[in-house]
Amino acid sequence: MNFFISAFIAFFGCLIGVPIAFAVARAFGLYVAVDERKAKVFSLFGEVIGTITEPGLHLLWTKLGIKAALIPIFGKVYTVDLRLDQQYLRSQAVNSEEGAPMGIGIWYEMAVKDPASFLFKNADPRGSLEANVSNAAVRALSNMKLDAMLETRHVMSQAVRKEVQPRAEEWGYQLGSVYIRKVHFRDLAMIRQIEEKVVNRLRQVTSAIKQDGSNQVNIIKSTADRQAATEFARAAAQRPLIVGQALTRIAADAEVMESMFELLETQKLLESGAQVTLLPSGEKSALLTPLLASSVHDVKTVTAPAVRRKIHDE
Repeated sequence: MNFFISAFIAFFGCLIGVPIAFAVARAFGLYVAVDERKAKVFSLFGEVIGTITEPGLHLLWTKLGIKAALIPIFGKVYTVDLRLDQQYLRSQAVNSEEGAPMGIGIWYEMAVKDPASFLFKNADPRGSLEANVSNAAVRALSNMKLDAMLETRHVMSQAVRKEVQPRAEEWGYQLGSVYIRKVHFRDLAMIRQIEEKVVNRLRQVTSAIKQDGSNQVNIIKSTADRQAATEFARAAAQRPLIVGQALTRIAADAEVMESMFELLETQKLLESGAQVTLLPSGEKSALLTPLLASSVHDVKTVTAPAVRRKIHDE
């Protein structure tokens, strides 16, 4: 029974007594707890007497001495965030060497390096750093050539960082990366003019591409026509040669040649559709000759279809 009572008392004693004991220790300045990426700045009678940036539990008596006991009564403890921060300034007004009104977007990183300077050397260090970056951009980037302003962003970023860094360190800041993210025109009329020039240039380039393609097609077509005409002319020149060689072989046999020419003559006569008068051979021919001489109307005439039937019957 006594064991359970002792355990119960010890449990509630630890549950309540330990936090109270630590609170009393902190109230008397015996120790302090520092979180990750945080810093503690201790001031006494308006004077900074110590700064702790390492995370963990720290015994103030070993770091500040007897002054640690006076801090809870006469002093003050400041907590400063040491994490990396970033900010973006939009459309900072600068003018190019040609007089064009330009806007520049600046992105930069910063972190607190000296907590004491951050707290007491400037009432608004963040706002002052922002103004310093803006002014440095105007001073460093004004009167640059327009093409350099549009192309050399890395060089411009380095110029701004080089000018801002010394003043930022005075205010306890460590300036990180500085980058010019955007360069644009602020005059709407100028933007419209540039858009019109770009559109006209694109139209010219498109027309030039179309014309070049049309020229290439015409060249290919003319080359193909020339080659085709050459081949057709060569083929036409070969035809008489082939026909002549065939006629030479036919002329070697007189009967074949005579039969062929008679056949060709008959074919042409039939295809012409002309009227043909047929005269029989022998005595009948001698009798019909005077009749033909006396009257053409008494002579029997036949057309080409009759000749076809005649030839077929024979």
